Amino acid sequence: MDQSGDFIVRTMSAGEVDMAVEWAAAEGWNPGLHDPHCFREADPDGFFVGVRRGEPVACLAAVAYDERFGFIGLYIVKPGFRGKGFGMQIWQHGMRYLGARNVGLDGVVAQQANYTKSGFRLAHRNIRYQGHVSGIGCAHVTAAADVPFEQLLAYDRQCFPAPRARFVSAWIAQPDAVALATVDAGRVAGYGVVRRCKAGCKIGPLFADDADVATGLFRALAASMPGEVIVLDVPETNPAAAALAQRHGMTSVFETARMYTKDAPAIAIDRVFGVTSFELG
Repeated sequence: MDQSGDFIVRTMSAGEVDMAVEWAAAEGWNPGLHDPHCFREADPDGFFVGVRRGEPVACLAAVAYDERFGFIGLYIVKPGFRGKGFGMQIWQHGMRYLGARNVGLDGVVAQQANYTKSGFRLAHRNIRYQGHVSGIGCAHVTAAADVPFEQLLAYDRQCFPAPRARFVSAWIAQPDAVALATVDAGRVAGYGVVRRCKAGCKIGPLFADDADVATGLFRALAASMPGEVIVLDVPETNPAAAALAQRHGMTSVFETARMYTKDAPAIAIDRVFGVTSFELG
């Protein structure tokens, strides 16, 4: 616990993670209905709240996935308490918690210069696409729960900078969501998850060997949420992902700056057709 006068920073309780996600909703970030439980599974000790005179006024996720990689998200100071240094105090607490790890974040572009001052370097932009999508089932797609979990994790690890077994286990099993995988000749060729959010649905992750596999998964996931607005966040460094979104009538509505404190992790970015979340990577 960090303490400075009447402001302290401490680890969140499970209920306070719910609170942080509600704050994110108030900021217009449109979180998933069951994000709090899933997020906390990634690292129960990596969520921090800043309290002033007994009132929570700031929050931050600083998730340590393993000894080498962490991710910053849910960085919010309540309106009315901004510009008073509370954000910097909780930020510094989270960065100390992550230590010497390579730390990633998805920041709004306007804050990119500030993150650079904290040692982050731009890797690429992530572009949010949104729209109504006419989905259709796909014969090669199966429920992710029917795939041996170790095989699913092995595929996930090719597309994400660190192992995240507890998170993936919760993510694919969460209520109000559908998780699908493509299996080709006995091996996983891709998987994806669509989850209901405060408004509409988000697809993430969407990891696939190529555009054809990604398209089959994307359309099957969209078909499981008929009539809903679908959101897909794609890395600009995979042009096939942007092409997939545009081909299905989605439009670009938002972008983030994906930044790291060290070199960009060596993942199969050409297989990343949709990032998991802006909050946890």
